[in-house]
Amino acid sequence: MNRGHVVNLAQTGEKCLEIYSERLFGVQSNTFPNSRIQPFDAVILDYNLPDRNGLEIGKEILAINSHQRIIFVSGYVKDALSRTINELNMPVEILQKPVSNQILIDIVEETEIYDELKKFKIDVSAFKNAGFRHESLRKMLNVLGERKTDEDEDGKIE
Repeated sequence: MNRGHVVNLAQTGEKCLEIYSERLFGVQSNTFPNSRIQPFDAVILDYNLPDRNGLEIGKEILAINSHQRIIFVSGYVKDALSRTINELNMPVEILQKPVSNQILIDIVEETEIYDELKKFKIDVSAFKNAGFRHESLRKMLNVLGERKTDEDEDGKIE
């Protein structure tokens, strides 16, 4: 089934940076200067790339665009990789190999976040049509969760 995703593949870290830079430049030249630009919905990186470490590539992407969503897929132990990424202070997601196509699609399409938003009786189709990025969706979910917690403590919600 075609889900409408366009995938750009890069066999090396350098090729990834080249593709990313070209797309970023193209998007920047057609976008309001203060916009939070993400030329891709997500950049998916392996930790081990033939020419460079995926963390280095992720750091370089975030250095030129701190709002880009990055997902690391790795065969390394997730906890060890998480500690390394936390030390580098990189806002990324980590998936443990092997990863099925369906799991990867669900992650990219924000299925988990939209399922959580449904619990707040929100019309998620409106959110999807608005084209909110991962960063904004995550913030909205956090705010709603905090609001619900506050209301639970006040006894307003059962």
